[in-house]
Amino acid sequence: MEQRHLGRTGLRVSRIGLGTLTWGRDTGEEAAAEQVKTFWEAGGTLVDTADVYGDGEAEYLLGRLVGGLVPRRDLVIATKAGSVPDPDRRFDGSRGHLLAALDDSLDRLGTDYVDLWQVHAFDPATPVEETLQALDLAVSSGRARYAGVAGFCGWQLAKAATWQLAAPGVRTRIASTQMEYSLLQRGVEREVLPAALDLGVGLLPSSPLGRGVLTGKYREGTPADSRGASQSLAALVEPYLDEAAGRIVDAVVTAAQGLAVTPLQVALAWIRDRPGVVAPIVGARTSAQLAAALSVEELSLPEEICRALDDVSAPEHRYPDQDWSTL
Repeated sequence: MEQRHLGRTGLRVSRIGLGTLTWGRDTGEEAAAEQVKTFWEAGGTLVDTADVYGDGEAEYLLGRLVGGLVPRRDLVIATKAGSVPDPDRRFDGSRGHLLAALDDSLDRLGTDYVDLWQVHAFDPATPVEETLQALDLAVSSGRARYAGVAGFCGWQLAKAATWQLAAPGVRTRIASTQMEYSLLQRGVEREVLPAALDLGVGLLPSSPLGRGVLTGKYREGTPADSRGASQSLAALVEPYLDEAAGRIVDAVVTAAQGLAVTPLQVALAWIRDRPGVVAPIVGARTSAQLAAALSVEELSLPEEICRALDDVSAPEHRYPDQDWSTL
């Protein structure tokens, strides 16, 4: 699999990442092991997790597999901290919480360091410089090799990345940002992506298949074994089952038929090759599903197909993104 630099850093990662959102909840150890082996054998390196996935079980499962099944040096392990199970405070970006969470993640992962440590969300109750200092301490102590963020809107990303760049060699630059991005959700193109491109921050799209909807499997209903039928994940899928999404899915299916490939491959190739994208994070229920996603490595979409998909999925961005004189 082709490797790409993560932002303006020396870290190289596979251009498809393996997500672990369902590990420890809907995905057990045997299925997780099959996915890791399939991913590694295909040349994949970037495995993304978080301290809250499966209430910590996702990190624990990954830690059990690293070393025995796959050499630690062959993986780029990325995890996140900052989300908390508190109805009154969903995010905690305080230095104390973040550094304690990192130590707990390392224990579960069974490793001395993570390759990429990400703040899971922006915490408006904590000064951003305090949050970012936690990243600096993690890197300077060797517990993390690189630092990133997730869920930051455009101004939040720009503020954080600029603050880090203001003291080169002292503060750790933001290497990446993780945001939802797909043909069904192109909101990052408004401000997040321009900021990332300008500041040298690599984009790691989550839900690159539109929470599974872009595979086309929901066109005739909700399959019993799908996320849409899962009690814990159905609410995530439902927003992408409307008429507007249906038109985009139909266009993806038409493109796939014309290219003699699958809708999954078309949707994933489109997002993988967007400007600023480093590696879409793909989650799968089975190793067979993951293998189907990894088969996109050989596919590059023709320019006319890309233009057609761009047009049918184009978000409506007006003032101030569009020149006022054209409105």
